[in-house]
Amino acid sequence: MQPTTGTAPPHGDVAEPAAAPVAKRAPARADSRLRTVGLGLSGIVGVVVLLELVVRTGLLPHAWFPPPSEIVPAFVGLVASGELFVPLGQTLQGWVLGIVVAVVVAVPLGVLIGSLELAHRLTRFMLEFLRPIPPVALIPAAVLIFGSDLDMKVFLIAFGTFWPVLLQTVYGVHDVDPTARDTARSYGLAPRAVLLRVTLPSALPYIATGLRIASAIGLILAVTSEIVVGVPGIGGRITDAQSAGGAEALMYAWILAAGLLGWVLNGVLQTAERRLLHWHPSFRGGNR
Repeated sequence: MQPTTGTAPPHGDVAEPAAAPVAKRAPARADSRLRTVGLGLSGIVGVVVLLELVVRTGLLPHAWFPPPSEIVPAFVGLVASGELFVPLGQTLQGWVLGIVVAVVVAVPLGVLIGSLELAHRLTRFMLEFLRPIPPVALIPAAVLIFGSDLDMKVFLIAFGTFWPVLLQTVYGVHDVDPTARDTARSYGLAPRAVLLRVTLPSALPYIATGLRIASAIGLILAVTSEIVVGVPGIGGRITDAQSAGGAEALMYAWILAAGLLGWVLNGVLQTAERRLLHWHPSFRGGNR
């Protein structure tokens, strides 16, 4: 039987168009990232230039806000002299310890509350009462109990970061597909195996989001405790520069250091989140 004109073309003719979209996907994604980075840098440059003009023209008093052309060299001087790194390490120490304490307590408790309806009902009103308490309101009590040192800072950070991690864990456990859980049980998996193989993997993106939220809150509380109480760290250097006469540029350099630290921490957590959870549907295809 002779082949008709509607038969499929040879294999070589089919493979080329099928591979073309795959080949084009990576450059398109790289171009999108370059555009995003370019727009972000353009925005930063625009804000810096605007601040410089506003200060130089007198719209903002120089005594209150030095121009970026004075703040940036002061920051570079902190880096070049090595003066930045000890306070940076002190702030990071409290941040890490507080976050670790919050995660160790909040994740198991969130899994318990999210898995058992009775536990959720018993703790609901207590959590709704404790969650809105501003952590800074506990500074006087924390100073009385722990003193004005690292323990006080860790307690404050742990209390403030506990809630986003806990609530995101509860939401993540609640959002687990019941069909997946029932299927695992029907195959004879023990409750512990269902927890480890179904519930926790499904809730991990929620926990990761709670951790990123807690990261920003923890840094704010670390610097706040250093400014208010005098615990060593970036916040203490901000206070010292503010108290010294004519050191406004140095004060804003330390504030810039705190902002850059928060930006770096968020970027590190986002990168770790994408790499560790690349298997999850919400991270496939570069959506996040």
